[in-house]
Amino acid sequence: MIETFTATGKIWIWQAEKGSWHFVNIESDVAAEIKLAALMLHGKRRGFGSIKVTATINETSWQTSIFPSKKIDGWILPIKAAVRKAENLVEGDEITLSLVI
Repeated sequence: MIETFTATGKIWIWQAEKGSWHFVNIESDVAAEIKLAALMLHGKRRGFGSIKVTATINETSWQTSIFPSKKIDGWILPIKAAVRKAENLVEGDEITLSLVI
């Protein structure tokens, strides 16, 4: 069984000493639905509680993982540079994405 979810959020940057990473938050009802679906489909999550997904923003799809965040009571999705470049995305852009688990 495959589940598809749609979420909207703003791109934000996490800055570290050795670089920065771009993310989008997945919150509220969608986050709860993803957690339930992942448990039903896979029984348990992987390292750091992550879940493998196929993410799509506009015309660009890629294989990645989402990670749980207690801070937002949801998930965070890393958005790699190739995706940001292909879709002309920058920090602060509001995007709609789909996730297939």
